[in-house]
Amino acid sequence: MGAQPATRIDAHFIAAGKYHDIDYPRLEILKLLAEHPHIRTTVAADYSGLERLDQCRFLITYTCDLMPTEEQAAQVRAWVEGGGKWLALHGTNSILVFTEDGLVDAPDTRPDVMEMLGTQFKAHPPIGQFEVEVVNKEHELTRGIDDFEVVDELYLSKTTADIDTLMQTTFDGEATGFVDDKWDNETVPILYTRDLGKGRIVYNTLGHCRGHYDLPGMQDFYPHKEMCAWNYDVYYDMLRRSIGWAMRAETAGE
Repeated sequence: MGAQPATRIDAHFIAAGKYHDIDYPRLEILKLLAEHPHIRTTVAADYSGLERLDQCRFLITYTCDLMPTEEQAAQVRAWVEGGGKWLALHGTNSILVFTEDGLVDAPDTRPDVMEMLGTQFKAHPPIGQFEVEVVNKEHELTRGIDDFEVVDELYLSKTTADIDTLMQTTFDGEATGFVDDKWDNETVPILYTRDLGKGRIVYNTLGHCRGHYDLPGMQDFYPHKEMCAWNYDVYYDMLRRSIGWAMRAETAGE
């Protein structure tokens, strides 16, 4: 038996939100964390209990339309600025409101959170195939990964602060059903980093997941499961690299 790591690493994982099969990514990410026996993870369904972060090296979030309170957002920001690492996945930057016309709006009601994250979700076209361009091929999260095509929910977002884009794509067309529906050959980040004080955020917009029973009150049985990037080895490679980055005791700029 090989030598075991000498030091425990604590992590906190928030997995919750609407319109997604949260159970699947919760399980898959926990399995990836379990590849490292010295990581001990607590799991939450909202942003309460953030005092837990004081013991943690990193935070992971897989959410949709779930915002921290202003006080909780300030707690997270102070923790990141103090050297914490935040791996934010898919819908972490989403606020969704249905208008009287039945459209989906992504209102700018939480600039504190969106500035911290560096982007805000605004819309997505129907799930389909698109190309992901690796724009920084020397970063540890991308080195050796070629441009690839993926079938996923393409997150169209606006940039709200300085970010370092590692992967991106472009979209020209219509995001049907959203208030911000017209997109004119715009470049949007897929994977990026954002430094805050001594800490860093890594955001990966891929990874939509919806099962048969994830639209309660809207559709009792959703006929076609959507696994998207979870069907691709490259996505798991990206997640494993991101966990490896998050585990290391270092700060932004090192």
